Amino acid sequence: MRELIIGKNESGQRLNKYLMKYLNKAPSSFIYKMLRKKNIKLNDKKAEGSELLNEGDRIKIFISEETIDNFRNNSPYREINDNDKSGRYDKNTSDKRIKIEVLYRDEDIIAVNKPAGILSQRAGIGDYSINEAIIDYVIDNGIITNEELLTFKPSICNRLDRNTSGIIWAGISLKGSQKLTKAFKERSIDKYYYTIVKGQFKNAMECDGYIRHDEDERKSYIIKAEEYLSLSDEKKKEYSRIITAFMPVSSNESLTLLKIKLITGKTHQIRAHLGSLSYPIIGDTKYGDKEVNAYMRQKYGLKNHLLHAGYAYYPEEKIKICAPLPDLFKKLCEKEGLIWQRGIQED
Repeated sequence: MRELIIGKNESGQRLNKYLMKYLNKAPSSFIYKMLRKKNIKLNDKKAEGSELLNEGDRIKIFISEETIDNFRNNSPYREINDNDKSGRYDKNTSDKRIKIEVLYRDEDIIAVNKPAGILSQRAGIGDYSINEAIIDYVIDNGIITNEELLTFKPSICNRLDRNTSGIIWAGISLKGSQKLTKAFKERSIDKYYYTIVKGQFKNAMECDGYIRHDEDERKSYIIKAEEYLSLSDEKKKEYSRIITAFMPVSSNESLTLLKIKLITGKTHQIRAHLGSLSYPIIGDTKYGDKEVNAYMRQKYGLKNHLLHAGYAYYPEEKIKICAPLPDLFKKLCEKEGLIWQRGIQED
């Protein structure tokens, strides 16, 4: 018999989900069979599997130790494949570790500053993303143990494009993950981005439109409301409404430093929206201006779009987070006479 005591990071989840993580090599049919036969009990009582676990709950598994061990893979570093998601990351990624810049941390939530060029989440075996970097951080700092990682894995709750830098949020407890998931779903976290666009963007404005993302092209397309209304009902299903607020911070004759509030959040929304308004982001090879991009590449070595998730406010938790602008962003502003200090830092 093995007894398990539920800790903070396991509480709040359903018993069956916890058991499937703990006995991660066992088929779900086996787990439900053990519950029906009372070989698995919760607080010394028969359980169905749908019960929500609380900190301090006791699970007793009346199965031989050998059988339990055979149904578990207890190495968080196991090599994984597309059909096996229980491992932390491929063992071949250990040499790709990066040191993360922590912007905020409490017992449930962490926010970090993702550098440009780093994936938010792994796209395949061998990738090392900011998500893996956060897991390394919580283990290295004793926030979560390897054993706890088998039943709760910290996970980011928002995503940025590979070449977009800035604030990434993650839950480092189940409670934190649930709070952040709810907040992002309800759009209750205010998110602000900074970028430099071609042209003089003179007045603040809130723009709406409709966006469609083409997975094959990996590109988004935006149309205005009047064009959307002329579409057939079937075509309208391909589009989602978007709202983006743009606030000019500083400009010269040909460039504008913009502060952007993302009111809705769709794939490539900011980049595609600005491109459709004829204010393309500098360095953006997908939605940008080729001549401007070539100039910026030659003069400053800018190879990718310049977009930074720089400020966020989570009213419910009274959390304000500011991610410093990347050095190349600040250098480009200074050389082009754009006053980046104005409007970047919140009061």
